[in-house]
Amino acid sequence: MHRDRCLCDLIPNIETRTRLSLVIHTKELRRTTNTGTLATKALSNSEVLVRGKMGEPLDLKPLLAGNYRPLLFYPSEDGVEFTSEFVRQSSLPIHLIVPDGNWRQAGKVHLRHPELADVPRVAITVQNTATFHLRAESSSFGMATLQAIAHAYGIIEGDHVKDALLRLYQAKLDRTLQGRGTKTSGLAREKPLDISANS
Repeated sequence: MHRDRCLCDLIPNIETRTRLSLVIHTKELRRTTNTGTLATKALSNSEVLVRGKMGEPLDLKPLLAGNYRPLLFYPSEDGVEFTSEFVRQSSLPIHLIVPDGNWRQAGKVHLRHPELADVPRVAITVQNTATFHLRAESSSFGMATLQAIAHAYGIIEGDHVKDALLRLYQAKLDRTLQGRGTKTSGLAREKPLDISANS
């Protein structure tokens, strides 16, 4: 983004029990409309793993280690609806593994990485009624990665985390569209929030 539309001062610091691993395709890293990496900047318990680099295979087996409940989060047809009832099925903290890229790139992660074959797949079917989008959406349930992560964290951690992430997404949307000469609602909060796991 242009320096005058920088988002750095709007990124909140959010501490959660939930762990986030963003598995991003290398081509997606160069896209100015990417929002998944913004989620990892806001969430302290998170990481970015890059796949698709020539000659650099990515091993995702380490994601399955540790005292977490791993879940593969993307809108697959065989994904279980992600609800608070589903979350309460286990007392373990959740490790959300999120493929990031276009639909084809994200949808192939569990095929390209057989180590994830047995990881439960979850999805959220929330109607996206927004007027403006960073990218064209092919369905009424389509949303940016940061939006989807916000809704998932709302279910796991509460609305205070969801709202903070959605404000960050709104700031990204506003400033990106301003660069395109489009006026939006301008609802982004002027200052970031510090949110601890005990909030």
